[in-house]
Amino acid sequence: MSFFQPQAPKAPKKNAANPELQPWVEKYRPKTIDDISAQEHTVAVLRRTLTSTNLPHMLFYGPPGSGKTSTILALSRQLFGPDNFRSRVLELNASDERGIAIVRDKIKNFARQTPRAQAVSSDGKTYPCPPYKIIILDEADSMTQDAQGALRRIMETYARITRFCLVCNYVTRIIEPLASRCSKFRFKPLDSTSTSSRLSQIALEEHISVTDEVVSTLINTSHGDLRRSITYLQSASRLAMSTNPPTEITPSDIQEIAGVVPDTVINDFAATLGVEVLVPNAMDVDIPATSRAKDFDGVKKKVKEIIRQGYSATQILSQLHDLVIEHPTLSARQKSRCALVFAEADKALCDGADEELWILEVGLCVHKALS
Repeated sequence: MSFFQPQAPKAPKKNAANPELQPWVEKYRPKTIDDISAQEHTVAVLRRTLTSTNLPHMLFYGPPGSGKTSTILALSRQLFGPDNFRSRVLELNASDERGIAIVRDKIKNFARQTPRAQAVSSDGKTYPCPPYKIIILDEADSMTQDAQGALRRIMETYARITRFCLVCNYVTRIIEPLASRCSKFRFKPLDSTSTSSRLSQIALEEHISVTDEVVSTLINTSHGDLRRSITYLQSASRLAMSTNPPTEITPSDIQEIAGVVPDTVINDFAATLGVEVLVPNAMDVDIPATSRAKDFDGVKKKVKEIIRQGYSATQILSQLHDLVIEHPTLSARQKSRCALVFAEADKALCDGADEELWILEVGLCVHKALS
């Protein structure tokens, strides 16, 4: 080809993802250990491993959305850099087949390899590149007992050149011989301060305005799951931008996306049962002026009205339970009677019982307990 002949433009890389089209959960996933929200103890210990490059086998456990997978991926990238990451880190999720055959074949073959690593990466930075690889087993509590038993022997045999990181929600489902070989790190649900600062940072980056009430609603509906709250925020921003002209994100939008029953509906139902609604939520200026039902027909009418709106019985009872149990003026005896019927209803609904009948049952029992 002639030197002066114009060359065809290079095709864009297939793996290059447009940041605008990425889910915010992936777009704002922490790149370094210092970006991890909360989990101060775990971050402090792992930061020391970056300087010593001596990593033990690790077991991360805690509720979903608390940063377990993000932490080990960020640590791996800081240890090996972008060039060595693919050859030095193997991540297997529960969606991959992880029976005893995979443990003996794929994991064992990766564990026994010793690929060469370059300390200076293509981005110009120098990485520690310790002389071992990392195998990340996400959702390890879903592995079979036989697979975990086979993994135990592999961890012993290749400990010199391979480190394992087990990530799970329930540490009790990991067999004891496997758990005893790992340093355990417990990840707590994120506190409201850490979640609030992270959500505010993302909103600032995306140029969307969110009020304190919206952030508070996101925190309350996600229950310490940062991943869920970020997803709700992205969905709400798409909803607000879809109108012409774009509207502000409201707390009711968040509740609608999260599938949460609006506070006005729960307060209205609670008032019918005789629960005094003392302080309105920040998003509900008006407390529904509902009088206490006098008899069975009054409670039944209110239950039918709620059922017609299509709300989940489990969600209704969960929010009503929180309102009753955290109520400041009800006595301990009244709360305990209500708690018993909430427990019975939860078990019945898990077994597939009729939703309307059990909401009615709970309503009548709470009505009776508070009379």
